[in-house]
Amino acid sequence: MSGHSKWSTIKRKKGAADARRGQLFTRLAREIIVAVREGGEDIEMNFRLRLAIDRAKANNMPNDTIQRAIDRAMGRTGEAEIVEVLYEGYAPHGVALLLDTATDNRNRTVADVRYVLNRAGGSLGETGCVSWLFDLKGYIALDVPGEDESEEEAEAMALEVMDVAGVEDVRIEDEIVEVYTALNDLGEVRDTLARMGYKISSAERVYEPKSNISLETAETIKLLKLIDRLEDLDDVQRIFSNLEITDEALAAYED
Repeated sequence: MSGHSKWSTIKRKKGAADARRGQLFTRLAREIIVAVREGGEDIEMNFRLRLAIDRAKANNMPNDTIQRAIDRAMGRTGEAEIVEVLYEGYAPHGVALLLDTATDNRNRTVADVRYVLNRAGGSLGETGCVSWLFDLKGYIALDVPGEDESEEEAEAMALEVMDVAGVEDVRIEDEIVEVYTALNDLGEVRDTLARMGYKISSAERVYEPKSNISLETAETIKLLKLIDRLEDLDDVQRIFSNLEITDEALAAYED
């Protein structure tokens, strides 16, 4: 089991903020659209679509809204096409950033991303400039059961999960057991864990950094705020970084 990255905590905080701002449904719908465009609308044949719909339902997206997203992806609504674009760049201090976007206007998206990065002293790079620093993995988050989740329960879960075929790594972070797999094994591992009775709060593709960059607390907080500004852009779905977040930096950021 590896050490803690703190990104899961940041993502859950951000998810709550998305819901308050009304952005969450838009992002979930775009995930569905991109998944349909990639693999079709048959949920039995398109695992990425199944993940996107599961996540949408977990966040109480109405079925008719899900179906509208599928119809848009299939070209039935006459709306502008949504495409997935991965942007690569650098934050200050050489921290690598991958921005997963879904957009109907690439020119607008790239201009928005470049503007926010440049103002913060970062830069947008060419394709491939930082993606080699990351591995594309499957990621599954498991809730620790019970009202009083304990570290002992989480550790017991983690040890049991490590024995599941296809699991490459397990981490414990903020009362969540995080499971990493090869991308091709994500679906099978997810289904196995569900059959074992685990509550799955998230299952998705992630870019996992091969190594992290550590900064002083003040600089880490500045970069987390930059990531916040980038995530506030309408077309940005998710951001991945090789920034190491310490307990001290996380506590200061949450304040």
